[in-house]
Amino acid sequence: MSSLTIRRLIVWAVSMVLGLIVGYGVITVGFDMLPLFTAVQTPQGVSIEEYGMLYYLFTAIPIGLVFVIWLDAFMDTRILPD
Repeated sequence: MSSLTIRRLIVWAVSMVLGLIVGYGVITVGFDMLPLFTAVQTPQGVSIEEYGMLYYLFTAIPIGLVFVIWLDAFMDTRILPD
């Protein structure tokens, strides 16, 4: 396996893990901050079970793709064309 392939695998793995972590933070902590921006006055935490696993994946994977874009640029893996 070439070093470029290894770097690409690292970019994908790190990006998806970061996407899952940030997605979890947005869902659980981000919804607690929602009353700061709306008229609702009672903050309630939202769990992943309440939010839904499929919706969680549909939230976390695009966040992970944003990390792929940035890590691709920094690690020069050429996943995206120039």
